[in-house]
Order: sequence, then C-alpha cells, then structure tokens
Amino acid sequence: MIVDHLNKLRAWLFEDALPLWLKAGEDAVNGGFAECITLDCQGSADNRRGRVNPRMVFVYCEAGRLGWNGPWMDVALRTQAYVERVYGTSEGYIGALATPDGELLDTSFDLYNQAFALLALSSIADVNAGKREEACAKADALLEVLKGRFKHPTAGFQEAEPPRAPLGANPHMHLFEMCLEWERSENLSAEQKAVWSALADELGALCLKYFICEKTGGLREFFALDWSPMPGDEGRALEPGHHFEWAWLLSRWNKLRGDDRAKAAAARLFEIAEVYGVDRERGVALMGINDDFSVRDPLARLWSQAEWLKGSIAMLESTPENEWPRYRQSMLDALTALEMFFEDVPAGLWKDKFLPDGTFVKEAAPASSLYHIISAISELDRFCKTEVGQKVVALESVK
Repeated sequence: MIVDHLNKLRAWLFEDALPLWLKAGEDAVNGGFAECITLDCQGSADNRRGRVNPRMVFVYCEAGRLGWNGPWMDVALRTQAYVERVYGTSEGYIGALATPDGELLDTSFDLYNQAFALLALSSIADVNAGKREEACAKADALLEVLKGRFKHPTAGFQEAEPPRAPLGANPHMHLFEMCLEWERSENLSAEQKAVWSALADELGALCLKYFICEKTGGLREFFALDWSPMPGDEGRALEPGHHFEWAWLLSRWNKLRGDDRAKAAAARLFEIAEVYGVDRERGVALMGINDDFSVRDPLARLWSQAEWLKGSIAMLESTPENEWPRYRQSMLDALTALEMFFEDVPAGLWKDKFLPDGTFVKEAAPASSLYHIISAISELDRFCKTEVGQKVVALESVK
C-alpha cells in the first residue's frame, strides 16, 4: 500500500505536475515562474513573491535527484539566473516582490526569503559541478550579509534593521532546513559544509531553548526581541504543520549529531500535532492551535499534510520496531490527506485550502506548494529504499 502511494505520487509528479508547471507556469517571455496556475491551466499575472522562484529552483533540482528525465537542470539554472537578475538588491539580499515583467516593487528584507535563496544555491551547488564554486561563493556572501546586519545577539537573526518584533520561528526553521540541505550533499567538501553545520547547530539549539515551551513541549511561532514569547494572543499561536516539520528537521539533526534532546523534542512535537492538530472527522492537519492545544484555526492547507507525511517518516526512523504500527498508520493517514488535495482539479494542479464545512476553496494552485509536495515525495521515496522502510512496507504483507 505504501509503495502504491509512492508510485502514484511519483507518476503524478513526473507525468503531470513538472511538465504542466513548465508549460503553463514558466514565463517564456520574462523568465521565472508565475505565482500560481489557474484552474484553466494558465499562469497567473499576479506579482511574484521573492520566495517562490527560489523554491522552484529547489523543486527542479530535486526532480533531477529523484530521476525525472525532463530538462530539470536547464530549468533550475535559468530560474536561478532569473532570481538573481530580478530580486537581487544593492544591499546584498533578495527583495520581496516583483512584477511579472521583472520590476522589483519591494526591496525590503525578509528573513524567510533569504532562507529560500540559500536553499536554491545549495541545490545548484549540489547538482552542478560547473556552478558549484560560484553558488558557494554567492551563498557565503549572503550569509555574511545576514551575520553582518541582522545577527541576533543571542542566536539566530533579526527580522528587520533596526530590530523589530515579533521575531519568528518559521524563518529560522527554513534556515535550519537549508543548513541541513547543504550538509547532506555528497558533492561538497567538508570545508564547504562546515559553516552550514555550525549554523545548523546554532539554530537547533535556539529551537530547543527558546521556541519549544519547557512545560508543554509545544512550539510557539512569535517572540519578543529577547526570544521570550510575544505577549498576548500572538504569543499563544502554534501551528501543527510546523510541529510536523520541526519534528522532521530535529530528527535529521539528531541523526547527524546524536542529540537525545532533539530526538525527545521531535517525538513530543509530533505527538502534539497528531493528537491536537489533526481533525479526525475531515482527516486533515489543521492550520492553528493555541498553547493550551485548543483549536485556533480549523482551516486545513495542503502544505501541512505534506509535512505530516515527512514527520511520520521521521518517527518511523527514530523509534523502536514495536512503535512502528502507530507511525505507519499515521503515515497512511497523511498520505490519504495529501492526496485529497489533488482530486477534482486538472492533473498536475492541487487545491490549497480545505474549509471546516468540508469543502475546498476553488482557486488557482500556488506555486509555493510544489516545494512541500516534492519534498514529501522525495522523503517517501528515500524512506522506502532504507532498511527500516522496507521492513515497514513488509508489515503490510503479514496483516
């Protein structure tokens, strides 16, 4: 059953999604990808956020790593060139918003966007030997900007210059992910990886000390400038999707470092999200809960289901065999949830928002979601090839 899900998802990705986004999503005139594709399979004319095209660089590099035989390298390289041409600023970081014809409308700094700029560069460095040194140098330069102008005195980074609250866990989560992506590459030297490994350790420690509540194990989203929780309602916000995502990332970090604190924190984050952040009636992970684990936002979005899948894989790989049935069922539940978002839309597109009344919002498919989707498919593909994955799959035959 798990392998059937994987084969179905790979076929959808290779035969439908990646070709459609090239045909309808990529802008043949101006370069780059549209912000979304409409339900009649047309690229939208919306302004484009600075995070979207770096994500698409990652998507097509990951497609190549997965074995897609389309022109993934060419797509990744020309999209990276577009990002640098359109979003590059004189300040050394990438801007926030551009028109479809390439005019940079908003040059403001957004830490979240820089995380994805660095993720794109890590992908290029991994897959293209000819561009490797250049990508590493550009990433080093951007990191120097972050450290030189936006470094937080305790750990992590500020959101603005001069500093302003709230500080966010989410940009740091994607920086953490980016560091682990640099580190996972088999094509980079130890020297090229060292700076990213050090930053990963700083961000992992930041999460364990400040983001995660010592009493409950839940992970807050918003913080004051001293990394204390934001006062009032804003400081109470937790997101189940991010709990799943952090559980996956902390588990990856624990594999590299052997940090038992990270392993325990990941298990607790997953438990909170699965118990309190999944609507069992609809079968989907919700957008928001409060710090007492009551429902805050019952909307369900596609990306949370993809992170649920990745989190369940992390738990299967970090728990003893007697616990596998529980997490295997969670994986199957996450797969069912994710695949619901691909139904009743043109092949290669998806629905993004599932309402509490059981209906989906009819709207264009956002390009930003493909990063979550391919990451989940890639993680499932990797897992099914591991010894643990093969044992979990074999459980199906003895039922």
